[in-house]
Amino acid sequence: MRKKLRLISSLIAVLGVLALGAAACGSDDSSGSAGGALTMAIVAPSASDDLAFSQSMVDSVNALERDITLQVTDGTFIVEDAAAAIRGYAEDGVDVIVAHGTQFGASLAEIAPDFPDTTFIWGTATDTQGLDNVFAYAPAADEGGYVNGVVAAAISETGIIGVVGPVEAGDAVAYINGFVTAAEAGGATVNVTYTGSFGDVALAAEAAEAHLANNADVLTGTAQMVVGAVGVASDAGVPWFGTQSNQTSLDPNLVVASQVYHWEFILEEMLELRDNGTKGGQAFEINLSNGGLIIEFNDGFDLSDDVKAAAEAAIEGIKDGSIDTGA
Repeated sequence: MRKKLRLISSLIAVLGVLALGAAACGSDDSSGSAGGALTMAIVAPSASDDLAFSQSMVDSVNALERDITLQVTDGTFIVEDAAAAIRGYAEDGVDVIVAHGTQFGASLAEIAPDFPDTTFIWGTATDTQGLDNVFAYAPAADEGGYVNGVVAAAISETGIIGVVGPVEAGDAVAYINGFVTAAEAGGATVNVTYTGSFGDVALAAEAAEAHLANNADVLTGTAQMVVGAVGVASDAGVPWFGTQSNQTSLDPNLVVASQVYHWEFILEEMLELRDNGTKGGQAFEINLSNGGLIIEFNDGFDLSDDVKAAAEAAIEGIKDGSIDTGA
């Protein structure tokens, strides 16, 4: 069934007034139901086209084979703004609301009980806070981190790798821990910097520059602020490993591989449960085994067959349990 999409991408004013601008595709219906379509909304902390965390969810909802009217409020890095958007969508009668940010959990715990007929989907998180109308989701980000680390150690000539992390929490820590475990096992020295911010592009660039000054010749990082670090890597001609979304477009010559989150696999499970009367109360994980995590190699980067084979062996080892990612 062809999906109908309404994309609303907005920043919420500081005073808490929710300003939504809508562009409808396939329907002029302003009610949000589009002739019986399931209504969904995503509240995300960064731009919906950030090539990282927020885009991973927008792309995944768009990949669902359902008749959906989707609204997106992005740029809600201020938690109070996100809470206003979540509550606003619930008051408007949206069927399913995705609170796409670990930091939105406390707000959701207050909002969800007020709307028992609404399904809320929250992550990254490993529990539902005991709420019957909340599904939780998280990635086994350490798995793709490990695979990227295997390749990074193999292609590094200096043996020094730099990692640019955001806040030391959630899937960022998992990805970095998996990456470090594999890269160090491959003989590399890995230096990790947490900037303390998910969105500060300038801080990410500064961290990347510091790693290059310390002789790193391969870089990776996670969260929406990594575009700053990728820019530094690109200027220096240094290979980059991505996660969350495919980051090849940031530098088609230097992005080696990206761990990509395909949330659609577990989103469909959640929606099927909702179809059958279960509005929440369960937590889900995407990983390499269930196809929710995919390592997408960049054909534009000249990676040797031996190194790619090592990566594929790592993927299989993680799937069959013979490899411990260290997470």
